[in-house]
Amino acid sequence: MIAQDVVMILVYTFPMFLFTIFPAIKLADYLEHKYEIQERHKRVVIVAITFFSALILATLLQFI
Repeated sequence: MIAQDVVMILVYTFPMFLFTIFPAIKLADYLEHKYEIQERHKRVVIVAITFFSALILATLLQFI
């Protein structure tokens, strides 16, 4: 039962990328202007925020 939930969360994660890319880009732009981070760090922030927020949304979709 738990394995099925994990698989479903991972399946739901991929469509959630569509909803989380734009906020991640905006947040990375804000951090770049506010703290003058490098382009490499900006890309890492975009990928991390996109993945974690998509995972959170998929988890909420599965259990709520």
